[in-house]
Amino acid sequence: MIRHIASICLLAASAAAQTLTVSGDLPKPLKLTAAEFANMPRETVTIPEGDGAKTQCEGVALREIMNFAGAPLGKDLRGKALASYIVARAHDGYQVVFTLGEIDTDFGGASIVVADKRDGKPLPAPQGPFRLVVANDKAGARGVRMLDSLEFVKLKAAAP
Repeated sequence: MIRHIASICLLAASAAAQTLTVSGDLPKPLKLTAAEFANMPRETVTIPEGDGAKTQCEGVALREIMNFAGAPLGKDLRGKALASYIVARAHDGYQVVFTLGEIDTDFGGASIVVADKRDGKPLPAPQGPFRLVVANDKAGARGVRMLDSLEFVKLKAAAP
């Protein structure tokens, strides 16, 4: 009986780990399963490794995920919307921030991908199932391993 309960708990934890939550001040918050994620438009980016080698990571552009959730992008990214940002959080508590202007093709157009594959294979356990990859970052510190959530935040208007 105890083994059965432990197995159920492991399966539940595994299923939760295979989900990417997109929340915050969005018209369409998401809980993307690995299967749904795999069916979204894909991009590949190449990143340098510490030893001089290069790695190819494949996944979905951060701007595509935010667009799917209804974040103001393109012609809607003007005025107050430019004070919005995305908090990317890892399972271990690590977090980084990106602005909408940074990912929008009309502004920064940064190549930021939520990857689920590395060199054509699923991400290994210490990195995945999702990893945020910032292709042109020199330090690599904004690459988030074990990514489990993206939160969209609109700054409130400052009091006069």
